[in-house]
Amino acid sequence: MVTKIGRRGVRDLGSRRVYPLHADISEMLFTPEEIQHRVKELAAEIVREHQGEPLILISILKGSVVFLVDLMRHIPTSCSIDFIGISSYEGAKSSGVVRVTTDLRESIEGRAVVVVEDIIDTGLTMVYLRDNFLTRKPKSLKICALLDKPANREIAIRPDYLGFTIPNRFVVGYGLDYREQYRNLAYIGVLRESVYTPPTGERSLA
Repeated sequence: MVTKIGRRGVRDLGSRRVYPLHADISEMLFTPEEIQHRVKELAAEIVREHQGEPLILISILKGSVVFLVDLMRHIPTSCSIDFIGISSYEGAKSSGVVRVTTDLRESIEGRAVVVVEDIIDTGLTMVYLRDNFLTRKPKSLKICALLDKPANREIAIRPDYLGFTIPNRFVVGYGLDYREQYRNLAYIGVLRESVYTPPTGERSLA
């Protein structure tokens, strides 16, 4: 359980630690300890289901890189990694147009694939990527998402492994960004609306 302490920090009632918040963050959703605990559980789920089978973990650039690194540290069986760049966001909102900016370097044909994603929002990117990968004939294809925001879903898709379900709020930290900032935060927090909303009240998409 997490409660606020003033405006600049929160207290995890379990560990009794106080975490300072970045000035642009209004609320911490998940502490570093909560994230690491759940990542370890997800890794155990993946290993258990694949029963020691060699894996290829595919990180969707750039947001899921931090998640990928921590996840693979808890996978004792054979695994390799690859990366794919996907773009569908402009500022704080999904554009609805998905494009590949960096493709895989390895073939996934006949391999057990786990796609590692930071957040599933509208679902458009993940559905596009899933369908794209299936044409490459992997032995199996699973999706592991740290966060899921079902309130924004435009197309039906569910991850096979899920860290946390979150409300419809703009979150950053632990790899997630806004205009390439906040990725280095160890926690996941809610970005203040004033950061991405101009004074006129019109949301910035630049």
